[in-house]
Amino acid sequence: MNQQDIDDLRQLVDFLKSQQVAEFDLDRGDLKLRLKFHEPPQAPPQIGDVARLLGIAAAQAAPAAADASAAPASAAEVGLHNVKSPMVGTFFSSPSPGAAPFVEIGDRVKKGQVICIIEAMKLMNEIEADQAGEIARCLVTNGQAIEYGQPLFEIRP
Repeated sequence: MNQQDIDDLRQLVDFLKSQQVAEFDLDRGDLKLRLKFHEPPQAPPQIGDVARLLGIAAAQAAPAAADASAAPASAAEVGLHNVKSPMVGTFFSSPSPGAAPFVEIGDRVKKGQVICIIEAMKLMNEIEADQAGEIARCLVTNGQAIEYGQPLFEIRP
């Protein structure tokens, strides 16, 4: 574990403590992490915040998604539209391993254009942009488990 990994882990622990998370599990290939804290949780962290913090861990598997995750977690830009997951599943940024991603930060998209895939119950579901505009941010990483209604992308109309 290098110094950057240790710093990232400290940042994750500090964030989880500040959000009063009682228990946290991460399983990404050869990386397995389980944290338990003694204080009971008061309010759960926003999944997008945790996804940005964990983007570094997935950087080797998805460089394009990690670049988006590394964006500063400053106040949300006014006027951005969130594309939300219509289902629970696993997020994939490209049609197949090694293929170019459907979209990248800065790409212009049209309403109805495929922007990612969510695998659910062994079915690959194409997710389309529900608004035209420019991809401002990707809020999840390739291979990440996602929840119903979780923001995936921010689009600047």
